[in-house]
Amino acid sequence: MSPPVPRLVVAAPSSGSGKTTVATGLMAAFAARGLAVSPHKVGPDYIDPGYHALATGRAGRNLDAYLCGPELVAPLFLHGARGCDLAVVEGVMGLYDGAAGEGELASTAQVAKLLRAPVVLVVDASSQSRSVAALVHGFASWDPQVRIGGVILNKVGSDRHEELLREALDASGVPVLGVLRRVARVETPSRHLGLVPVAERTSAAVDAVDAMAAQVARGCDLAALEALARSAGPLPAGSAPWTPGPSSARHPTRSAGSQAPGTARPAGERGPVVAVAGGSAFTFSYAEHTELLTAAGAEVVTFDPLRDEGLPEGTAGLVVGGGFPEVYAAELSANEPLRAAVADLARSGAPVAAECAGLLYLCRELDGRPMCGVLDATARMTERLTLGYRDAVAVGDSVLAVAGTRMRGHEFHRTVVEPGAGAAPAWGVRAPARRVEGFVQQGVHASYLHTHWASEPGVARRFVERCRTS
Repeated sequence: MSPPVPRLVVAAPSSGSGKTTVATGLMAAFAARGLAVSPHKVGPDYIDPGYHALATGRAGRNLDAYLCGPELVAPLFLHGARGCDLAVVEGVMGLYDGAAGEGELASTAQVAKLLRAPVVLVVDASSQSRSVAALVHGFASWDPQVRIGGVILNKVGSDRHEELLREALDASGVPVLGVLRRVARVETPSRHLGLVPVAERTSAAVDAVDAMAAQVARGCDLAALEALARSAGPLPAGSAPWTPGPSSARHPTRSAGSQAPGTARPAGERGPVVAVAGGSAFTFSYAEHTELLTAAGAEVVTFDPLRDEGLPEGTAGLVVGGGFPEVYAAELSANEPLRAAVADLARSGAPVAAECAGLLYLCRELDGRPMCGVLDATARMTERLTLGYRDAVAVGDSVLAVAGTRMRGHEFHRTVVEPGAGAAPAWGVRAPARRVEGFVQQGVHASYLHTHWASEPGVARRFVERCRTS
């Protein structure tokens, strides 16, 4: 058996402490030393992994114990970290914050325990001195199974401030592995759903990652942090890398693709072309989705709805994931040839899977601007943020799932679609309130729910099989 991948988890007492700066900076700084770094993010976040990918040159991967189940955290980690020298996992929210009402489920602490990885706690020290020791002691002692291997002090004001903090922490038994001074914030612009994605920032995103790397390399003990990563224990017995092939199915007796399992295409035979929306307007996707589609035999081709006036040649199915169509509504609306092509494809009965931003794009209009008109619904921006995990069940058969298939999803948007569900809804949602949601018509499955297909690999197999036969 190969030795475990050295790894560490970057966590914090709360959001806004500097996790993204430290985690991304560590990834880039270790990569600059010649290490192959595997980047990971706890939770459903799509934007931070884009910065991680820029820092490391590898796909940013999510580890979400709610969407995929705790049993898939280590396998998905090993899949992403295959061939790497070291892995850095950025946490979510505060260290012990998880899915609402679910205890530790989906928390950074749970993922750290599942990976048996040491934790580096990033503490915003801007308004404290001796109290930092009480804070760190509390976090280190709360759960004995979580190993706080070190602290990085952020927003430290002066040499004297640093001296006071270090004196206070001397008795805690938790070493200080870095001190970052209170400087002008690294420029990572935000808007209504968080950071602006890497795909929209080009050279500015590169500059931001370079600045994070320089700040972390200057203020942190990289050798000590690497040694901490190498102290991670073996993963649980039997842990093996996840694979996008048929053997990855978690629930073979109720797989979403059980009626249409699909197989990889024979050598030399071209599989159905599945067009996947990309570009600046559609940046939210999990790397495993395209891997599952490819493993099921599809030829995955990415296109940009902001620039391409037609779908890729031979398109047999379409996947439109999340992103920011509301920001680019004018440009998307102006691309009339592509809107017409999408509508024609949907009318033909070809499989179309749309999540959140994809749902908005398929509507008749978005903020008064014409969209594809596939769905008899309108979409508009609101001031209200809809955010949270969801338990869902497929109401009827669709190109993604058979009726009764249970999946977990995540909602994250400031828009509303009216009506919220079609005559044939996509999902029945159990929490926070019972309701039906989304649209199933002909080959279209459109919904606000972001799902992680690794939890139900049959989704991709079923979709590709429908592409072959529609």
